[in-house]
Amino acid sequence: MRVFVTGATGWVGSAVVKELIAAGHQVLGLARPGTGAEALAAAGAEIHRGALDDLDSLRSGAAQSEGVIHTANHDFSEFAQNYAEDRRAIEAIGAVLEGSDRPLLVTSGVALLAPGRTATEEDVPPFNSPSYPRQSEAATAALVERGVRASTVRLAPLIHGHGDHGWVPRLIQFAREKSVSAYIGDGLNRWPAVHRLDAARVYRLALERGATGGPFHAVAEDGVPFKAIAEVIGRRLNIPIVSKSPEEAAEHFGWFTMFAGMDAPTSSERTRSLLGWRPELLGLIAEIDHPAYFD
Repeated sequence: MRVFVTGATGWVGSAVVKELIAAGHQVLGLARPGTGAEALAAAGAEIHRGALDDLDSLRSGAAQSEGVIHTANHDFSEFAQNYAEDRRAIEAIGAVLEGSDRPLLVTSGVALLAPGRTATEEDVPPFNSPSYPRQSEAATAALVERGVRASTVRLAPLIHGHGDHGWVPRLIQFAREKSVSAYIGDGLNRWPAVHRLDAARVYRLALERGATGGPFHAVAEDGVPFKAIAEVIGRRLNIPIVSKSPEEAAEHFGWFTMFAGMDAPTSSERTRSLLGWRPELLGLIAEIDHPAYFD
């Protein structure tokens, strides 16, 4: 299958590209000028110049393909702005696929999906609001109503692996700046996690299934206690590991406080059953307890 991949040079997208090519698919990868296109070509993909805010480039890429995987990432510190852009991108791609049976997989997440309990694939995200500005699932649902064969892959908030530039590196940065590795309260709030190569297989398997049966959860570990992460960081940096009150946490973590205190255990049982997916890579704690995370 010839697959158009947005975010093809990104943390998750580059892994998806390699996974698809290794399985015999052809990849047309979206890349901004000067942003990792050489690595994309070296992986065996064809480069499609464009950007998420260039809707014509998205339409063109989708028109040339037999399926689309939308993996483009966003800065969590600019939630609302980035997710509004994401919705426009999804709508542009979907308009091209409408009236065909070409599958579309859209990236979403499990964070804040079901506060207070274990989230499952059956859960529907909260309505778009300032506290939950993610619009990807609503945009995908609207496409499904128009007959587009679309679904979502919900990623764990911790997508780890060497080269990670996501949530754990942010925590390491906070710890270095404050000279302590902190957690909130008892630190037993849980973060789901997945290795990026395991996540890439979820995309490939879901695409080969025709994007039917989703949403799919790319979650290898239902929930890793935040304190366990803080303990690895403190030991590796040789700094104190301390508990912060909610008030103290706001000073330590800044805009990231909401995520630091998040308890979001998430199941991937249905995804594993439907796709025959089994995580194969290291778990989060074993992965981050390595010098590469602290270089």
